[in-house]
Amino acid sequence: MGGSNRFRGVRRGLVASAAMVSVVTLASPALAQGSGATAADSQQPDIIVTATKRASSIQNVPFSINAQTEQDIERANAVTLEDLSRNVAGLSIQNLGPGQSQVSVRGVSAGQVARDQPGVKEQVGVYLDESVISLSLFTPDLDLFDLNRIETLRGPQGTLFGSGSVGGTLRYITNQPNTDRVEGKVEANVNVVDESDIGGSLKGAVNLPLSEKAAVRAVGYYTRYGGFIDALQNDGSVKKNVNDGWRAGGRLAVLLQPSEEVSITPRVVYQKIRTNGFNRQEVFNLYANPYTTSRPKVDFKERQQFLLLGEDFEDEVLLADATIQISHGPVDFTSVTSYTDRSILVSRDASALTGSVSVDLGFPDAGVMLPSNLVDTTKVKQFTQEIRFSSNDAGPFQWVAGMFYSNTDRRYAQLLPTPGYDSYTDAVLGAGTAAAVRNGFAPDSPYNAEIPYKLKQTAVFGEANYELGNLTATVGGRYYAFNETRRFTSGGLFTNLDDNQDRTQSDGFSPRFLLSYKASPNLTFNAQASKGFRLGGVNDPLNLPLCSGGATGPDALTFGNRPRYDDETLWNYEAGVKARSGIFTFNAAAFYTDISNLQVTADAGSCSSRIVFNVPKAHTQGVEFELAATPVTGLDLSLSGSVIQAEFDSTLARPDGSVIEGIRDGNRLPSVPKFQLAASGTYSFPLNEATGTRGYISASFQHVGTRFTQPGDQENNPRTFVHGLPFAGMPANAATTLNLKLPDYQLVNVSIGVEFDNDLDVSLYVNNLLDENALLSFDRERGGRARLGFATNQPRTIGLTVRKGF
Repeated sequence: MGGSNRFRGVRRGLVASAAMVSVVTLASPALAQGSGATAADSQQPDIIVTATKRASSIQNVPFSINAQTEQDIERANAVTLEDLSRNVAGLSIQNLGPGQSQVSVRGVSAGQVARDQPGVKEQVGVYLDESVISLSLFTPDLDLFDLNRIETLRGPQGTLFGSGSVGGTLRYITNQPNTDRVEGKVEANVNVVDESDIGGSLKGAVNLPLSEKAAVRAVGYYTRYGGFIDALQNDGSVKKNVNDGWRAGGRLAVLLQPSEEVSITPRVVYQKIRTNGFNRQEVFNLYANPYTTSRPKVDFKERQQFLLLGEDFEDEVLLADATIQISHGPVDFTSVTSYTDRSILVSRDASALTGSVSVDLGFPDAGVMLPSNLVDTTKVKQFTQEIRFSSNDAGPFQWVAGMFYSNTDRRYAQLLPTPGYDSYTDAVLGAGTAAAVRNGFAPDSPYNAEIPYKLKQTAVFGEANYELGNLTATVGGRYYAFNETRRFTSGGLFTNLDDNQDRTQSDGFSPRFLLSYKASPNLTFNAQASKGFRLGGVNDPLNLPLCSGGATGPDALTFGNRPRYDDETLWNYEAGVKARSGIFTFNAAAFYTDISNLQVTADAGSCSSRIVFNVPKAHTQGVEFELAATPVTGLDLSLSGSVIQAEFDSTLARPDGSVIEGIRDGNRLPSVPKFQLAASGTYSFPLNEATGTRGYISASFQHVGTRFTQPGDQENNPRTFVHGLPFAGMPANAATTLNLKLPDYQLVNVSIGVEFDNDLDVSLYVNNLLDENALLSFDRERGGRARLGFATNQPRTIGLTVRKGF
């Protein structure tokens, strides 16, 4: 019966898409023949993309794709990819803090990947031009300045973009150096966040032709983030705006054209981000809550948290790549070589986490109050090489074929320095206990782990299409082989004293089939069936000393003995329409995705560990649309939205029959809104026709529907968290009840500006005009016994931006 209902949903989606197609088909001739002067002056711009590894109009790409142009980015006053995502149908980003967001497309999501799961692979591939920059959890928070566009390729892109693109692919496309002219741009911004902290930026880009055969393009930027989270301190004071920070970096690209047939573009990209805290507002903290009697009672307000220690996030990335393109006769050759050196630090106040364990161990209050710093470091060195050949003629048969190789060295470490902890350990558990469990690590750190990885992947791929009149058929495929070697070494009171090595390997084939029918020059129907894949990996061992009942307890029996998890695969089926008629562009698609072995992270009960499970079956289905129109000269309107159903089709159970962390047939996949809508409008008008000065007014509205952070959050919801920690007079039955369904939220942004004829643009904007305090993800420590909270968005921000082109 469940399968029957799902396929009825698919049919409803296809019918809805067909209805939209009918409207477009009927409306197109009328609009095309409408007001001649107005329509001619109000043509929708054509956007060129490279989603098929060759340049083509976005309307000619035979699958669903969105492109946010440089003007879109500037008009939206977007600072991060998350700012843009709300304008893209089917794209959602789960905010887990700066530089730690997770991306999903069309509802293909396993939910939150925790900071201490370095082996989990990404579901959406992220590229900077031709170079892979994906890293699970740590989606690069690249600056958006001097980008030509951001492409969102919906649905699996396993054929051309490989393993990390099981749900889709995101591509940052930069402006390239050119030999045509000297050009550039500078931008300055100042903003006030929450009528409190000051932020701003200074950015610049310049393109310099060195000769008729060489050019260089340089980009530099610095941004200061205003903070908006206040931290309560142990002495009763409040530290304001603790999550402020900065981002700085640049790009330097050189174009060498020794002949008309050859171009070589070496490039260096560097960026560093540092923030002094996280966008977490707390509801309960072991040290600050309404239940303590020997410590002051605390009821948190919006955008407040409690800290014993300051927190930090750093992300430093160096990317060096080179693209060689040779066009000779009917064949083009492309080589892309890239090397990435990335270093990430997540330094968190884990005092409540460590303190909650100390309560269970019987430590006195002074031992429970020891400041404890959880330090996660990730170091990644990655080399990739892709070569491909493609046709370069005007014939009906077009093709592309290539090979890909990557070699990644990833080193992850987690330390828990807690000065004074060994003394309390020996006093409570016996002299010499702390030294006996160090396993070679430093003293006063009850948890330590070092996990080096070596990952290698090779692939061959190809895609070919043939035009037969108005019908184009495309067939493609990718074969991949992958292996991963990982060593796990741990030490400290909270660990198993592990020292083991494990390995996993896999291979597979991902095909794609596309049909595109051009009913008229401005109306195209598309259909496709495509397969995507996500690489498997190795699970970390359980922290058995923290599991209730030890190695034979219920949590150990449920989550133990799961050393590996398999590749995740999916088949995507979709039908779409692309229509264009002078003053408007309309694209829509209906899709159904059948997922096998979905990789889902589950909190391992009392063990303070996380294990990845393969869920045999899941699916997503839905409809997405995007409409852009210029009904009269100067007025640009857009509307986009998606309706998505994403659910498990399998149930995973414990030995006692209870469901594991919400993985139940019919439950929603996490982090995915069922409904998402964005609308925007810009009206541009002349202020001085003699000088060409124009003014403009812009406004946008964004709606994001309800979501769950993790699958288990929809079980027994609203959820009562019994803290069970008799600390500072807190009763053992103290509990906090929360609704874990993240509520929908709406954002309204407005701006006004003036564009002068000398390429000077001055704009005043307000983002989050209504000061919506959106709950973006649920944050918990040790199952809620130590801490409960939510990641939240940036409050009302008022800013002034000045841009000058030359």
